Amino acid sequence: MAEKLKMTKGSGNVYRDIGFSEEESQDLLIRSKLMLELKRRIEQLGLTQVKTAGRLQVTQPRVSNLIRGKISVFSTETLIAMLAKLGGRVNVSVTFKKAA
Repeated sequence: MAEKLKMTKGSGNVYRDIGFSEEESQDLLIRSKLMLELKRRIEQLGLTQVKTAGRLQVTQPRVSNLIRGKISVFSTETLIAMLAKLGGRVNVSVTFKKAA
């Protein structure tokens, strides 16, 4: 007989769901979204890692880390600067939970 799986609704932030603090999970989520947008833009422009490195003024191994999703080696500030060098603009939106 097949075992029933228990499903739990996620919070919308996978990092929070796997146990990171609220603050760290928000930072990780933002950085992962920025990295995803960078990867999409690089693919959209048809750039090689070497050409991307030139445009971003970083080394090719740094671009490799970006493409492979090595989130721990990139700050939010660095990712925003990289997006700007590829023609991107980042908008910020802040929301608050209802007061309890």
